[in-house]
Order: sequence, then structure tokens, then C-alpha cells
Amino acid sequence: MTWMKPWQGWLLAWIVTAAAGAGWLAQQRLQALHEAFTTNARVAHRLLSQQMVQHDAILATLALLQPPLTADARANAATSELARLYPQILGVAQHRPDQPWPTHWPATLSWLEQQSRASGHAHMDTSQLAQGTLFLVQAGSPSSYALQLHLPASVPAEEWPYPANRSPVRIWLTQGDQALILQAGEAKATTHGWAWTLTKTLASPSQALDLHERYKLHARLLPWWPMLAWAALCALVLAGLRAAWQQRTARLRAEQLLQHGHVARLNTLGELAAGMAHELNQPLTAILSNSQAARRLLDDTEPDLDAARQAMAQAAEQAKRASGVVGRLRRLVERPNTTAHTQQLSLQHAVNDALHLLEAELRQHQTQVQHVVPAPLPPLQIDPVALQQILHNLLVNALQAMDKIPPAERRLEIEQTQQGPWVYLRVQDNGPGIAPEIRDRLFTPFTTTRSQGLGLGLTLSESLAESMGGHLRLVERAALRGACFELTLPARITAAPITHAQP
Repeated sequence: MTWMKPWQGWLLAWIVTAAAGAGWLAQQRLQALHEAFTTNARVAHRLLSQQMVQHDAILATLALLQPPLTADARANAATSELARLYPQILGVAQHRPDQPWPTHWPATLSWLEQQSRASGHAHMDTSQLAQGTLFLVQAGSPSSYALQLHLPASVPAEEWPYPANRSPVRIWLTQGDQALILQAGEAKATTHGWAWTLTKTLASPSQALDLHERYKLHARLLPWWPMLAWAALCALVLAGLRAAWQQRTARLRAEQLLQHGHVARLNTLGELAAGMAHELNQPLTAILSNSQAARRLLDDTEPDLDAARQAMAQAAEQAKRASGVVGRLRRLVERPNTTAHTQQLSLQHAVNDALHLLEAELRQHQTQVQHVVPAPLPPLQIDPVALQQILHNLLVNALQAMDKIPPAERRLEIEQTQQGPWVYLRVQDNGPGIAPEIRDRLFTPFTTTRSQGLGLGLTLSESLAESMGGHLRLVERAALRGACFELTLPARITAAPITHAQP
């Protein structure tokens, strides 16, 4: 099992929260830019459509009023009010039977006049659209009229929604293969990539030009400073949460270790009290029997020895009281029955909890832990405190056995398997192993290889395992060179839910 380091989890949390917040800020900024682009595009289309409709209205008025005009189209535009009101009108021409169209104007005007007479509205010539010039013809009777328009000048600067000379949006008109750029936009407006585009035909029956708008998007449009501020805020908040979590975890770990130590001391005291009671019961019984025999012997002596018989009787009473005190002491500190506090739990969760409690020690010893669970195991019906005590003893012994091993070589392997109705937990280190001379008495009380050890941990663990219907033993395995302890527990499969062990 691969363990994720705690800092990696917090780093992942920071990446997720920072990315989510930055993505939301970027989405809000892009949404605002897109709404502004759409609104400005509609305004630009409306303004240009109004200009085109005004051209139609001018020609319709000329065709209706039939004012006489000279052959000089430019002079006609300059001397009329049209040039002042509509600076895009470069010339106004009149076609009469005795006055042809201006010679420097397109030759298609006569054909456009026929088209206009047939449709009833004006028609345009876009042959010079790329140069910004558009010719518009409206048939009339007896004279027809035409306008020469400079389309760039038709853009109303006062009402135009884009800032002059610094808008990033590129705007152009097209008709067939002819195109006229009204607004160049930024230098890279035509390059390929992510962009917003809009194409819409101007609302004029005679000047059905296609209006195109393109907004090239760049990474610099994103709100980098707010996103960086959000990432920094997330880092500060998560750092605070991590510090609080570490403090809470350290406190809980200390409380649980204290509880384990308390349980271990009580169990050790129980073992000691049981041994003391066993050792003291025989001499106390001998004292009692000898005192009673002395009293019977004294009964056969002279009557003046009553005081001696009374003393022997008091000695017998004191011996009984001593035996009672030892018995009460044993009942007081005797290890509780583990079968009375059983519950269903997962062995894998219990191992994970034990490793969590020893996380600081594992990090201090720089020990690599390999937790192997080949297949899902059934739950166990056992005492969680007793199981945690066994696991704690085995893991602490393994860590202490590797004290003299270089940190880079320290390995701790925990394997869980099942064979039939039994579940096996093996804890193996790569320390120096168990010396042959103490293998046979390894589970005997007060057997230890440490100078300050009591030699009761394995004895207590074996007793706890046996009280739960299992056993603990030292086995030989070739996986690592150190000691390997195998805990065997009965597997009881029930329909009840699995409870996470809380030591």
C-alpha cells in the first residue's frame, strides 16, 4: 500500500481550491468581456444600418423631387447640405436623357439603374469596396440619381461603441470577394486561435453588406492579480487549517498514546498482581496451617499456655487477612475479560489507526512501511483496545529493533492474509532479529533484550491474543532479515456493519 504524505494531500487541496477559484474569476471576467463585445457589436451594427438606410432615404427623396443637378457630381455634393450632414457622400449624379452618368464613375450604373427600376429600390456597385468607395443608384422618372459614398466616413465617431485607435476588435465589411476594413483592431487580431466572432448583414435592402467583428482573446485578458490573490488567500487559509489539524492530531495522538500507556500499565500491574498472588498464596497457606497445628499442639500443654494459644490464633487471623488483602488486590487490578468488550471491526482499519498513532515515531526513525493486503478480509469480533495494545507493542518493538540500522535501510512490512476461518497479521522488520538463546523464553515474563525494558510487552500481548481466541508467535520468513511476529485471530463473518476501531 502506497502512503500519501500529509503535505501532498494539503498541496492537492490547495491546487484544487486555488484552481476552482481562479477558474471562477476567469469565467466571470470572460463572461463580462463577452457581454460587452456582444453589446458593442449590436450597437455598431445598428449605427451602420442606420447610415445605410439614410442613403436609401436620400436617393428616394432625390428621385421624388427631381432637382436639376450639374454634370459635376462633386460640385453637387459640395454645394448642397448633404456634404455637411453626411460627410461620407463624395458626389451626387443625375442621369437624364440629355445628361449621361459621369464618365469616371463605373460603367455598371446604367445596368444598376435598370435593376433599380425593376425592383423599386436602390442598387449598389461594390467594385471599389476595398478602397472604401460605394456607388448607389436609384431609378426615377424622368431622372435617376446616384451617390458616391466613402464608407469609412459613415462610421459615427461620436456614437461608435469602440474607443478610437485602441480597440482590440477588428471590424470589416464584405460583399462577395470585396472587403473593407473599418477598424483594424490589435496587431494580432487576424491570427488563428481563441476568438469571439460575429457576422451580421446590415439592415438595408440596397446595401446588404456583411458586417464582421472579431475579438482575439489573449491570456493577458484574464484577471491575473485577483487570481494570484485568491491563490495566496487559499494558501494562507489551508496553512492555518493544516496547523490547526496538526495540533489537533498531535493532541489526539498524545491522548491515545496516554490511554495505551495507561492500559498497558494496568495490564502489567494485573500480570504482576497475579504473579504475586500466586507466589504469596503458598507461604500464606503454610503460615495458616502451621499456626493451626501449633494451636492444636499447644492445646495438649499446661493450661498456663492460653496466652500462647491466643497469639497463635491471632497469627492465623492475620494470615487470613493477608490472604484476603492479596485476593482483593488481584481482583482490583486483574486484567478485564476481553470477551465482554468485543465489537466488530476491520483489521486493516485497526492497523491504519496504529500506524497513525505512531506517525511521529515512523517519521523520526525514517522507516519505510509496506502494508500488504492481498484481498479484502472479513471483519473481526474482538476487543478493539486489546487489539490496539497488541499492534502498538509489535510496532514499537519493530521500530526499536531497527535503531542501529541505517535510516535508508529501515523497512517495516505489515501483511494481512486469511486462511480458512483464521486471519493472520504479520509484522516484520529488518533489524538484527531475535538471538537464538532467548527464542524459547521470548514470551516468558521479564525476558527482554533492552536494558531498560521490563520484558512484559510480548507476554501481555500473547495473553491478550489468547483471551480473544487467537495466539501470537515468532515465525521465520525470508522477506526481511529481522524478526517476524504472527498474530492469528478467528474470523467471524456476520451481517453487522463494520465499525472503525477507536482506541
